[in-house]
Amino acid sequence: MSNKLTELNRRDFLASTARTCFGVTLGGSMAQLFNTTAFAADPAAIAHGGGKAKHVIYLYMSGGMTHLDTFDPKPQAGAEIHGDKKAINTNVDGIQLSEYLPNLARHTDKLSIIRSMNTTQGAHGPGKYFMRTGYTQRASITHPSAGGWVNKLTEPINKTIPGFITISCGNGHPGAGFMEPNLQPLPIGDALSGLQNASIPKQVTESEFHQQLNIRQELDHDFDQKFSPGHKDVRAYTEMYNAAVKLMRSEDLEAFDLSKETPTVHKLYGSSKFAKGCLLARRLVEKGVRFVEVELGGFDWHNDNFGQAAEKLPIVDQAFAALIEDLKVKGLLESTLIVLATEFGRSPKITSDGGRNHFPKAFSCIMAGGGTKGGYVHGETDVTGSSVIKDKVSAPDFNASIGHALGLPYDKIIHSASKRPFSMASREGKPILELFS
Repeated sequence: MSNKLTELNRRDFLASTARTCFGVTLGGSMAQLFNTTAFAADPAAIAHGGGKAKHVIYLYMSGGMTHLDTFDPKPQAGAEIHGDKKAINTNVDGIQLSEYLPNLARHTDKLSIIRSMNTTQGAHGPGKYFMRTGYTQRASITHPSAGGWVNKLTEPINKTIPGFITISCGNGHPGAGFMEPNLQPLPIGDALSGLQNASIPKQVTESEFHQQLNIRQELDHDFDQKFSPGHKDVRAYTEMYNAAVKLMRSEDLEAFDLSKETPTVHKLYGSSKFAKGCLLARRLVEKGVRFVEVELGGFDWHNDNFGQAAEKLPIVDQAFAALIEDLKVKGLLESTLIVLATEFGRSPKITSDGGRNHFPKAFSCIMAGGGTKGGYVHGETDVTGSSVIKDKVSAPDFNASIGHALGLPYDKIIHSASKRPFSMASREGKPILELFS
């Protein structure tokens, strides 16, 4: 084997390792092990209301969620824009939401609604990538997502459980991008199934398990001595294997078991896969996980917009509202930033098929908890929801705001393997200070 690890490329190497330890496949994702790069909360962020969040639960609405039928309704625009749905009042005077969001309407006093998002990306893949990373997608490099940056710039709270976990996010997630393999997220495919193959098989005794570990160490000894000092991938393999064993023996494994929750809590969140993902996210945050992302797909409504909205949006409404309520009851809302994001909005004018097309010029995202203001609307679109007319917000601004909430140095430069400089906020991103109290 050469010094450049030519027998296995980096992705195959890590994918094989992940399958060995957890029975999972790697789509830009791997278990975070021990994060040794940490920064104290930025005093400047604290001075401007940031630094209160310790965790992030990032809810990603894949497909381009319609802003007009959720958080930026335009009843005054007429039926060809607004359709026949209603805009409902919330528990905050002057703020209305779509009729599909009655539960969130009762929690609007805890929401910061950003109605002025704007992106340069009008296709799904590049749009998702840009929203998650703040960088335009390139074939030559994978940029870190917000979760990767948080994992890089924070100290682990719980050294047993990975600090960055994705739920139902599929294989296209950028994860921690070019950063060290030990900063990549642990992917969970289905919240109800939890972390698969993470316990010692019943037919294997403790003595046999120890024997297997000793054999593995003996077989790897010469290889580790030769290659570990100069190869981060080899070091990551050893660290990951040790961390996997540590997690297998940890009581914290029960955090992945949703059967520990009462029927009342399950009912609060709902029965959908997304609801279970939100519930698992709350359990993981309780155990000290820094960043959990939960994805819900199916928002690409080129036809039957209102029929699909009536089916899909109540799922979001119930689970998101339950997450807010649950974190509040447990005293975790102020230390947990909840984010709801999507890649772009939908076109204001309803098509002949009753749908809405891709619309990057204007859309809405949400932040709640983590020191953000409640009952606040940032930015504004015009009367038809077609253009941002006040306080335009970009994906880099959005990611910088996540960093600000955690008190992180969102503008700190990290160099890729090719020595190119990158930061959580990219070059132009600035936090939206008005979101913070």
